[in-house]
Amino acid sequence: MKVLLLNGSSREKGCTAFALGEVAKALNQGGIETETVFIGNDPIRDCTACGTCRRLGNTACVFDDDMINPLIRKAEGCDGFVFGTPVYYSHPSGRILSVLNRLFFAGSAAFRRKPGAAIASARRGGNVAAVDVLNKYFTICEMPVVSSSYWNIVYGAAPEDVLQDKEGLQTMRNLGRNMAWLLSCIEEGKRAGVRQPKNEYDARTNVIR
Repeated sequence: MKVLLLNGSSREKGCTAFALGEVAKALNQGGIETETVFIGNDPIRDCTACGTCRRLGNTACVFDDDMINPLIRKAEGCDGFVFGTPVYYSHPSGRILSVLNRLFFAGSAAFRRKPGAAIASARRGGNVAAVDVLNKYFTICEMPVVSSSYWNIVYGAAPEDVLQDKEGLQTMRNLGRNMAWLLSCIEEGKRAGVRQPKNEYDARTNVIR
């Protein structure tokens, strides 16, 4: 089993990366393979709502920019996900939102019903709101949301500050353990013959008429 961790910060080795690393270590100790992807600090195209991905069966984005479609291919081979972001104005980074908007429109099939978790790093505040935004991607894609022993947040302006956030690091480790446990439960369920529900997807009601 494998978990993909996305670093949505502009800093490859900043606080968000440090927190994700703590989650990854706990996952590895639980027998789960991990891969961390830094989405970079170059400009990222946002979703243009062109609708082409729907016509393509939600398996690829028409804008092939060496970012989204390779991530969709990675996601297809993964069993769980952790999205990490720094906090900007009580919100996730614009870059991770651009990536996730396109990933979940163009590649929702690669994520459906696989466990997901979001973490945030902040100097002082706004991180609970940022985590809440990222959790929305999971809940609209039928993904079990993995929790921990407290909010999935760490504090610090630099990685050495995060190292002092004992409760935050404990939360990251517990998150990794909980995800490893849930992945094992899902795997055992498959072996026992537990089938996924056959849900409905055709109705699309417009509120304003």
